[in-house]
Parts: sequence; structure tokens; C-alpha cells
Amino acid sequence: MGGLLALAVATGAAAETKIGVFSLERIVQAVSNQKDDKKVKEEFARRQAELQRMESQAKDMQADLEKNEATMSEADKTKKQKALRDLSTQFQRKLREFREDVSAKQAEDESRTGELLRKAIKQLASTEKYDLIVQGDELPYYGPQVDVTDKLLKMLGGK
Repeated sequence: MGGLLALAVATGAAAETKIGVFSLERIVQAVSNQKDDKKVKEEFARRQAELQRMESQAKDMQADLEKNEATMSEADKTKKQKALRDLSTQFQRKLREFREDVSAKQAEDESRTGELLRKAIKQLASTEKYDLIVQGDELPYYGPQVDVTDKLLKMLGGK
């Protein structure tokens, strides 16, 4: 009988609990699609084009060196090998910096999105009296009646 009472109490409490579930995947996708980072995209595109140009130049230098190696003087060959090494070193440095900058920008964007999402969740919980709002991407199932993804997207300015 004690078990039945506990079950009844738990069932009654659960019926009064308001739970919301959201899809982080949908939110991240929507937020990243709505971003207008033209300057950032242009900057990265410009740097990527520069890297491609340098890589092409290095390949051309390598091909020229291999093609004309037999007819070059030792001084010319050494000079071209040094220029190729220098270009390769510069390319590797710029490529590493580019990757680090892209990673840093992505981390910054993710952090900003996470903070905005936390604020939106707190605001939604407060205004609509939710007791619990959880991320549902890993849940095996949740019904549309508890899905608050669209509400959060609206609060974040998405779809």
C-alpha cells in the first residue's frame, strides 16, 4: 500500500510538471544558416585563395625544377631549391595560422550561440513556467507537445 501511495504521489507530481524538450541540432543549423558573416567569409575566402595560389606556385616551381634540373647550373639549382623550401615553409605557416583562425572563429561562434541559447531557455522557462527544459537530440523519443525548439528559434531570431 505504501508503494501505491508513493506511485500516486509521484504520478500526481509528474502530471503537474511542465517539461520542454529542444533539438540542439536544429537550433545550431538554423542559427548558422541565418548568420550574415559576409566579412568573415570574405576574409577566409581571400586567405584560402592565397593558400591555393601559393600551393600552385610551389607545384609549378617543383615541376620546373624537376624538368630543368639536368641542364641547370649547381648555383641555379641550389637557388631554386632554396626558393621552393622558403615558399613551402611560408605556405605551411600560413596554412597552420588559417586553420587556427577558422577553429577559433568556430569556437567563438559556438560559444556565443550557446550563451544566447542558455538565455533563451531561461527566459522561456520563466515566462511559460517550465519546470524542466532539456536537450532532446539523444532522447529515444519525445512528442511534439513537449517540443520547444520552434519557440527557442523564434526567440533567437531564427525561422
